[in-house]
Amino acid sequence: MSEHALPAPIVQAPEGIGECLFALIERLYPICRSITGDGVRETLSIIGEHLPLTIREVPSGTKVLDWTVPPEWNIRDAYVADSSGARVIDFKASNLHVVSYSMPVHARMTLDELRPHLHTLPESPLMTPYRTSYYVETWGFCLPHAQLEALPDGEYEVLIDSTIAPGALTYGESVVHGRLDDEVLISTHVCHPSLCDDNLSGIVVAAHLAAALCSGPTPRFTYRFVFAPGTIGAIAWLAANRECVDRIVAGLTVTCLGDSHPFTFKRTERTHTAIDRAAEYVLDQASVESNVIDFYPYGYDERQYNSPGFRAPVGSLMRGRHGEFPEYHTSADNLTFVGAAQLAESFDVLTRILGVLDRNRTLFNTEPYGEPQLGSRNLYAALGGTTIPDAQLAMLWVLNQADGDTSLLDIAERSGVPFDSIVATAALLERHGLLTDAI
Repeated sequence: MSEHALPAPIVQAPEGIGECLFALIERLYPICRSITGDGVRETLSIIGEHLPLTIREVPSGTKVLDWTVPPEWNIRDAYVADSSGARVIDFKASNLHVVSYSMPVHARMTLDELRPHLHTLPESPLMTPYRTSYYVETWGFCLPHAQLEALPDGEYEVLIDSTIAPGALTYGESVVHGRLDDEVLISTHVCHPSLCDDNLSGIVVAAHLAAALCSGPTPRFTYRFVFAPGTIGAIAWLAANRECVDRIVAGLTVTCLGDSHPFTFKRTERTHTAIDRAAEYVLDQASVESNVIDFYPYGYDERQYNSPGFRAPVGSLMRGRHGEFPEYHTSADNLTFVGAAQLAESFDVLTRILGVLDRNRTLFNTEPYGEPQLGSRNLYAALGGTTIPDAQLAMLWVLNQADGDTSLLDIAERSGVPFDSIVATAALLERHGLLTDAI
C-alpha cells in the first residue's frame, strides 16, 4: 500500500493490530451462532470486553417492520452414530455439521431414511457446507460429500438436542459521540457459526475500530456500531431506530475482510454519496487491488439500510464477495483461510476511508471577489516570478474552489493535490480568516 498519497486514517492502528484481530477471531471461532440464541450473547459478551456495548433483546413474536422475531434456537449436542455407537457426524467436532435452527430429534433410522436430511457439496467433496432453516420446521446435518459416499448401509442413531422456544433476538450497539449529531453507521452481522471470513473478520475489525475511536480524539461525526444477526437483526434495529436512520450521513456494512482477495466496495443505492466518494478515492490512491461495483439488492444488510423507506447511504466494504469464492459458507472458511496481514490491511483501508469522510467539508471563501492577497498575511512566497511551490498551489486551488458547494474531496480530485494537503491548507486558511464553513 502506497503511503505518500494515501489520506490519513481516522485512528492510528494499535501496535500489532493484525495479530490482535486474528487472536479475537480464534477466540470467537468455536462459538455456535445463529440469528438468535446464547451463541450470539456469548459473542457480544466477548466483544463487550473491548468496547462499551449496549445489548438489546427483542422478544420472540415482536413485529419488526414486515417481519416477526422468531422463536429462539439453542443447541447443546447433535450427532449421527453408527451401530457401534461411534459418532460419524458430530456437532462437537464442528458446529457446521448441524443445519442451523434444526428441530430436536432423537430416532433410529436407516441410511436411506437419513439421506434426505444430509447436505453435502458434490462439487467440493471435502468441504462441509453451512446450511440454515430459520423459517422452515425441519432438521438436518451437513458433512463432506466424500464422507457421505463412504457411509455403509445400516441403522443409525440420530440426535439433535436443541430447543426452539419463546426467547429473544439479541443485538449490540456502541456509539462514539462526535462533535456533530450526524451519524456514520458501521454494521456487521453476528449470526454465522464457525466461519472466519464471513463474518468473524467483519466483527473483529468493527470491534477494534470502535475501541480505537473510543480512546482517540473526538471525531467530527458520531459513529454508531451495530452488531446484529443478518437480515432480521438489521430489520429489528431499523424498526427500533427510525430517528437514528434520519441522522445517518454515511455507513458501511463490513464483512469478508480477512481473506486475500482484492478489496470490493459496493456503492450505495444513490451511488454518489459521501461514503461512495470517500471509499472510491481511498481505493484509487491505495496500491492494492480493488473493485468498485454498483448497488444491487442482494448480499448483506446494506440492502436493508438502502430499502426505499429508508435509503440510508450505506455501502459495503469486503474482500471476497458474497457467494463468489469457493470457501464461502463452507468448512474451508476456517482459521487457515484468514490472516493477520490481511486483517491489518483491511483495518487500515477502512480507517483511511473514514478519515476522508470525517475530514471532508464544504467551505466558503470569505474574500471571493478576485484572489485574496496572500502576501499581506504571510501566506505567499516572498519572491515572485519563481515556480509556484506546492503549498501555494494548494492554497490557490482551495481558495478558487471554496464556493460553498465544492467539498475538499472535490478539490483534491480535481487538482491532483493529495487530500491531506488540501485539508491542511484549508485549516491554515481558516486560521487566517479566509475560509468559513458553508451554510
